[in-house]
Amino acid sequence: MTFTKLMKGSALGALAIAMATAVAPAQAEAATAADQQRAERDRGDRQERRSERRQERRSERREARNDPRSERREARAQVRREAPRRQARPQQRAERPQPVARDQERRGREWNRSDRRSDTAQVRSGRDWNRSERRDANRAIRREDVREASRTDRRADRREERRADRRADRREDRRIDRRQDRRADRREDRRIDRRQDRRADRRADRRADYRDAYREGRRDERRRDNREDRRIRRDGYRDGYRDARRGDRHERRKRHWDGRRWHHYNTWNRYDWRDNHRYNWHDYRKRYRSIYRLGRYYAPYRDYRYRRLSIGFYIGDLFFGSRYWINDPWRYRLPEVYGPYRWVRYYDDVLLVDTYSGEVVDVIYDFFW
Repeated sequence: MTFTKLMKGSALGALAIAMATAVAPAQAEAATAADQQRAERDRGDRQERRSERRQERRSERREARNDPRSERREARAQVRREAPRRQARPQQRAERPQPVARDQERRGREWNRSDRRSDTAQVRSGRDWNRSERRDANRAIRREDVREASRTDRRADRREERRADRRADRREDRRIDRRQDRRADRREDRRIDRRQDRRADRRADRRADYRDAYREGRRDERRRDNREDRRIRRDGYRDGYRDARRGDRHERRKRHWDGRRWHHYNTWNRYDWRDNHRYNWHDYRKRYRSIYRLGRYYAPYRDYRYRRLSIGFYIGDLFFGSRYWINDPWRYRLPEVYGPYRWVRYYDDVLLVDTYSGEVVDVIYDFFW
């Protein structure tokens, strides 16, 4: 019985060995395929990690350029990334099966394949668990990085918006100030231009009035003088006045015709009135200087200039017209005149002129001022 049992057992063992030898290549092929898939997965994970590291380094560089606090944040993120890896490494090392010598594993035909399968399954499960933990940790780190990046982006956007708002406000303020300054300058320029225009208009009007008055006065005086001259000449020619004027120029007695009859008069004595204290115009002018301050003198001719005239000089009739007469000589402490004599203003001088002959009989220089 024992032998038969042994034979049966040996037969079964041989059959099992044959079956095991038949199944072993298939399992080996499956194991190699699984190992290849694992290697490819590991390669893919490594590539992904490398790409992630590259992206992280680029983001770190960008943040380091943009924000000075990026180094601290990157250090914290690096610590967070390395923390799960460090925790997983000792666990992986602990879960890794200890290598068993091949001679001990293959020793005997009763090598327990189920144990090997359980060990490999346990290792695989440990690897998968470690991978899932890594993935979760990486996802958490990525989320944290994304949040941190979004925060930094928001802060940068806010800062940029604030800067843009400040710049826009400053530009707007500058524009408003420039507009106000331009408006104020324009208003001031307009006011100045208006004032200058008004002054120029007033001056032009005054000059025009003076010219018109001067012209009208000259015309009227010329007309009156011409009429008088015509009458005198006509009467003189009738009664021989021309010959009498020539002969009586150096005589003591003179006469003039007033249109109706002849009037005889004595020649002017320029020394008698100067010795009279009633006509002391020097002292009187010192006390009452404002009386001797007259306006501007307008000569009868446009291009005529002042010339110092002396006694015995003959002047034209326009110089002793009615507009130049001193109608109230006593106001200036001058003696009264008679006959054809008239006190006449000549610039700042005073002339006593014989209106019928135009002779300067007496003169006072620098009488007015």
